Amino acid sequence: MFNRPFYLDQILKFKDSDFIKILTGVRRSGKSFLMKLYKQHLEDLGVKDENIIYINFESYESLSINSEKKFRAEIDKRLPDNQDKLYFMFDEIQMIEGWQRVVNGLKTSFDSDITITGSNADMLSGELATLLSGRYVEILVYPLSFSEFLQVKEINSDSRHVDQAYLEYEKYGGFPSVVLADEEIKDVILQGIFDTIVLNDIAFRAGVKDPATLKALISFLSDNVGQLVNSARLANTLTSEGVPTTIPTIKKYLDLLETGYLFYRGKQYDIRGREYLRTNGKYFIVDSGLRRNAVGRKDGNYSNRLENIVFIELKRRGYQVDIGRLGTKEIDFIARKLDEILYVQVTYDLPNNTHETDNLNNIIDNYRKILVTGRYQDINQIDGIEVKYIVDWLLEK
Repeated sequence: MFNRPFYLDQILKFKDSDFIKILTGVRRSGKSFLMKLYKQHLEDLGVKDENIIYINFESYESLSINSEKKFRAEIDKRLPDNQDKLYFMFDEIQMIEGWQRVVNGLKTSFDSDITITGSNADMLSGELATLLSGRYVEILVYPLSFSEFLQVKEINSDSRHVDQAYLEYEKYGGFPSVVLADEEIKDVILQGIFDTIVLNDIAFRAGVKDPATLKALISFLSDNVGQLVNSARLANTLTSEGVPTTIPTIKKYLDLLETGYLFYRGKQYDIRGREYLRTNGKYFIVDSGLRRNAVGRKDGNYSNRLENIVFIELKRRGYQVDIGRLGTKEIDFIARKLDEILYVQVTYDLPNNTHETDNLNNIIDNYRKILVTGRYQDINQIDGIEVKYIVDWLLEK
């Protein structure tokens, strides 16, 4: 077992607090692994086994627990006789209808610490929001960062092999099971993850009757990451390519892709007007390996792929990320976190002109501005704008 301190530290901040810890994110990103790390941490602290009630609702022995009544019965069966604090851990809890009332009851009736995981954003709305308003914290879990990737591969960040490792990371992504696998089976594992997310977490749960259209939409978005799109354009494009669909269907599917944590949307923000624009947005896929799988494992679109990696890394670091608009010019990303604002421009290679840095210098405020490049440049700044090689930037603390 390797450690993921970035996430484990977030869990530990809320240990023994009144907040229910909810680990969310795309399937196979490591939520269950983190829960087991937390469980191991509790055991190392001396918490008794009987006081840790762990249920994985996707395991064979728990498949019959499919209702609120059976959920409660299973917990009652496991409650210890002692009066010590109880640690409840429920993995993929969205499988159980009515789980929100059970969790709320446990929090109300017992001296407890509760941690749950789920792979669908809908679990954070509706009844949960009503019952647990202000009493839960969401910890969004992503596939491995490049820094974690190097840790798992046991490659020192100062090693001469780092650039080659990045190429593997960019190609196959950061799902732990893929990173740990031999290269000849990485694509097979990625295909299995893709099918599970699309067919099970998204299509089946939402009652999608035409998964072919859903897959065609995913393929188009994956091949055009970083491009401005809207529902009308997507519907027209798919229809012209022999996949007839409608704008309402596309809108529904885009929502499903976001709630399944497969894609994230970047909204356009007018920097001068300080308002969001009701226009096109950009969609970015959660993992570069899934992107490659969705487009048939073809190469190309290096700049868009680089932009996707930067967007997801900014999200992983806790930023709210928007697409900047400055008159007729575009700023790739505006990243906000508390009182911090970071402007980011992304280019695979430096052009012969100063177009990329000019866009940033046209922003008249004093917040940090950086240019991230996909190829190493023997230069640290242009016109006062920091220039960061993607590998170096990904490994920044």
